[in-house]
Amino acid sequence: MVWGGLLAHPFPARLLNRRFSDINFALTERLQVLSAQKLEGLGEALLDFSNITDLEA
Repeated sequence: MVWGGLLAHPFPARLLNRRFSDINFALTERLQVLSAQKLEGLGEALLDFSNITDLEA
């Protein structure tokens, strides 16, 4: 979801970028379409990720 050119849910992408450096555009696009419930789950799961491939599992 986009509001005024900004992602409505930028926080998970910022967390992923901080944890794993630059994440690719395709992954960013996938984050944009997640529901609030899935983003919340992702935020919790992110604490257990050891590398970016954990996100793809």
